[in-house]
Amino acid sequence: MARTVALYALALALAAAALQWLEYRYAMRAFSTEVYIVLLALGFTALGLWAGARLTQGRAPKPAPFARNEAAVRSLGLTPRECEILEMLASDSSNKEIARRLGISPNTVKTHIARVYEKLEVQKRIPAIEKARFLALIPPAVRL
Repeated sequence: MARTVALYALALALAAAALQWLEYRYAMRAFSTEVYIVLLALGFTALGLWAGARLTQGRAPKPAPFARNEAAVRSLGLTPRECEILEMLASDSSNKEIARRLGISPNTVKTHIARVYEKLEVQKRIPAIEKARFLALIPPAVRL
């Protein structure tokens, strides 16, 4: 941290020295005030980008891996197949797609879904997914 502060101090001292040199040399008379302001803004923008990149390098938090709430699964009485169906519901799969992936009939999928709704005490798909995410039965939605 002290090194970063020292670098900032050095950069500001160099910038102040450069401005004084320009003033004493009357170089500012050659440039209009707007150009001077733009050059100053570009310098501080570059310094801010550099400092931001240095200070935030490698500090992005890594998300923790999803851990299913097994206590909630047991208390609701969900079977492993119902948990699997619930995950597929959350992935926006239709009943026919779920049936194809699991190698079961669409009517069996409907029966599983009805049992999941009953256990979660909901009536529709979206509330079931929301409640399952709230109870950590399925992974949270991925935001892009």
